[in-house]
Amino acid sequence: MTMLGSDTPLTWARKACDSLMNIYVDAGTLPPAHRWHYHQGVFLCGMEQLWEVVQDEKYIQYIQQYVDDLVDEQGNFMFARDELDTVQAGLLLFALYERTGLAKYRSAADKLRYLLLTLNRTSEGGYWHKDKYPYQMWLDGLYMAGVFSLKYANTFGETGLRAEVLHQEKLMREHMRDEKTGLLYHAWDESRRMPWADPQTGCSPEFWSRSLGWYGLAVSQFLDLLPAEEPGRVELAEVLSSFVRTLIRYQDKESGLWYQVVDKGERPDNWLETSGSCLFVYTLAKAVQQGLAGEEARQAAVRGYEGLIRVVEEDDKGWLVLPDICIGTSAGDYDHYAARPKVKNDLHGVGAFVMACAQIEILLNRRENQADVHV
Repeated sequence: MTMLGSDTPLTWARKACDSLMNIYVDAGTLPPAHRWHYHQGVFLCGMEQLWEVVQDEKYIQYIQQYVDDLVDEQGNFMFARDELDTVQAGLLLFALYERTGLAKYRSAADKLRYLLLTLNRTSEGGYWHKDKYPYQMWLDGLYMAGVFSLKYANTFGETGLRAEVLHQEKLMREHMRDEKTGLLYHAWDESRRMPWADPQTGCSPEFWSRSLGWYGLAVSQFLDLLPAEEPGRVELAEVLSSFVRTLIRYQDKESGLWYQVVDKGERPDNWLETSGSCLFVYTLAKAVQQGLAGEEARQAAVRGYEGLIRVVEEDDKGWLVLPDICIGTSAGDYDHYAARPKVKNDLHGVGAFVMACAQIEILLNRRENQADVHV
């Protein structure tokens, strides 16, 4: 592997997408092949953000190829019916529906929306993350279902979903936020039956980078999707502002990245993890754009982006490789997270990288435009 040279954030985003498109020429073969899955969903959501900025048709066509491989002309498709993760790839349906007007994309979105009505819930109405994890809420789930719910509400007029999404976030914050650090634990078990569950709080014991990244990604996108008059929006804006200040405190000063277990960077077996770092860069950049954070956050976002670019590699064909991505993981203790395997070019890591680059490009351009105004 060799290091890549410097370039603009959009160029990096293009390199990431183009590299995987060269490897998986048929979008249906993105792993796990020919399955409706959040791994592909996250990567393609990153690609959609790139497409929105550069308007290169090959990106939206690739996204449509993935969806059309799975969704038939009546909007039927196979998907897991017992987990929040299933819903995430549904984010790809909205742009396709708006672009084509094809009823099959609306029908597929309807199926995922009604899936939410069938999911098991905690006693307070919180979605179980998966049926195999009974009575558990995970930070990951806020992004997996929440952003879809708000896009569905905005596109198809089911405005009651907005209160549902805000309720899910508030439950996570009430049960999973640590007052001392300002961080949120990866998971919460209402039943207190899991080996990792604190007998008093029900929380898992550690602050896992990517789960916190999903939380930040979700909240920042919620604020883009909620109308200004929505009850709870002001509180959510304050939540994101506070969360951003917390992220800055735990950023590694030397590398600009964040550790796998965010608050234990001093431990020798902890390691700098790229997918969570990408999501944090995204969150910081969005908070600045939304007027909820200032210069300190802007500098932290740029430092994080520069740290990512320093660790990016290329293979012998010149294709981009993002290293040090934690594989998917359940909740656990410190040793569990520290020992998780690192992989390269995992789709949700590359998707997060593309999202981070797209937002840094917007952030830097906005600053340049503001500077021009003051000249």
